[in-house]
Amino acid sequence: MHDAIVVGGGPIGSYTAYKLAEKGHKVMVLERKRRVGESVCCTGIIGQECVNAFNIADKVILRQVNSASLFSPSGNRLGLWREEPQACILDRTAFDMNMAERAQGAGADYVLHCLVKDIAIERDRVSVKVSYQGKELEFQSRAAVIASGFGSRLCERLGLGRFGDFTIGAQAEVETPGVHEVEVYFSRDMAPGFFAWLVPTTPPMARVGLMSRTEPGLYLRKWLSHLAAQGKIASAEAELSYGGIPLKPRPRTCGERLLVVGDAAGQVKPTSGGGIYYGLLGADIAARTLHQALGDGDLSAKRLARYERGWRKKLGRELKIGYWARKLSERLSDRQIDRIFEIVKANGIDQALLKAEDLSFDWHSKTILRLLRYQMVSKAIDIIKLPFKTD
Repeated sequence: MHDAIVVGGGPIGSYTAYKLAEKGHKVMVLERKRRVGESVCCTGIIGQECVNAFNIADKVILRQVNSASLFSPSGNRLGLWREEPQACILDRTAFDMNMAERAQGAGADYVLHCLVKDIAIERDRVSVKVSYQGKELEFQSRAAVIASGFGSRLCERLGLGRFGDFTIGAQAEVETPGVHEVEVYFSRDMAPGFFAWLVPTTPPMARVGLMSRTEPGLYLRKWLSHLAAQGKIASAEAELSYGGIPLKPRPRTCGERLLVVGDAAGQVKPTSGGGIYYGLLGADIAARTLHQALGDGDLSAKRLARYERGWRKKLGRELKIGYWARKLSERLSDRQIDRIFEIVKANGIDQALLKAEDLSFDWHSKTILRLLRYQMVSKAIDIIKLPFKTD
């Protein structure tokens, strides 16, 4: 019997498995896809802090980023630039494979093309029922970690509740003749309540995508046509990929012999939809908690609740303020967005924020709160209609 079964072989599941196997635990990873890293819908941008904290291999980084252009609905541009790289764009397939190789190198076992059908929490073990190579099998372990992403129903079946809010991301790989920095576009006609992006990867390729609560594919097709007409991309014809993005954490992320990490837990930035760094932070806390619990022979819900308290202490404020900002931005009209751009640019607010050393690519709450302290911006947003406490 294994000490832990990890459901999901993405980077968060693989990192959890790696940390547990590294500490001497017998770990099995169950991945439903035929290959690790197959068909991933993700822009793959992570901050330099994440790269350093988790020792992300150079070979999986396509390029570093130290500048970006933000465009308002009317085309007003804000240019953001720092001398040092602030983020990296990943080769997601290579990144996922590298994280799995780490786990396997530490001793974790992987079973691919294995669909988990059900998880039963028993008195002294966890039974995981799977479909594998046309057969119905059952694996057993002392504990289970669910890292199966947004779409899995396992958490609901286990009584951990549903996500309070989510959106859908759509993305395509395209050829672009000369885009050299990240571009972000705001417009209700393009991505209502959210934003669209054009992210260069390895020349001449780029990732184009957006988030929308409804019909993301339709909006992305229109956006691709618009970019092609402008000459920004070579062609509007592209295969689209989709992915659900939780905007609020799941109500519960642990139970008897059970932990949930990453997108499956809702450890995702509500502002940008990025989940890699926060998911890895959650996985680190999960592995540490589970290691101690396995060693003490106490896998009760009460003991494993240390994980929930730990990750919410680390990320809770960011997620709360980020979600408030997300809901606020969804209420803004294109006219309000344009006005905010005008105020920020005319008063040098963008440059003031860029010079603040304590503002980070990965931690957005300070930027949000500092921006709202500018009375002109607050007036343009009319935040009185959406009350929020920051203390």
